[in-house]
Amino acid sequence: MPRRRKRGRVRFRFGRVCYKPCGIPANTLDRVTITYDELEAIRLADLDGMYQQDASEMMQISRPTFSRLLDRVHKKIADALINSKALELEEWPEE
Repeated sequence: MPRRRKRGRVRFRFGRVCYKPCGIPANTLDRVTITYDELEAIRLADLDGMYQQDASEMMQISRPTFSRLLDRVHKKIADALINSKALELEEWPEE
């Protein structure tokens, strides 16, 4: 049985957000979902320009885990852009 997934520390909360290609109805598109951990990783690394070690400490996860999150979200974004898929953020979990 796999270990229960620990959520990293996420600084911002977002409402339900979805980005889609122009001119294509949303109900006909495949969707790619980005988790909040992935969104925080890409915000810290790409938008804020933080080093992976510093960003992983801020999220309270290991540096290799941060690197895997970043790789996964980069692939998801590339898939959505190249293959004309809708890109949506997961809903914030109720605590």
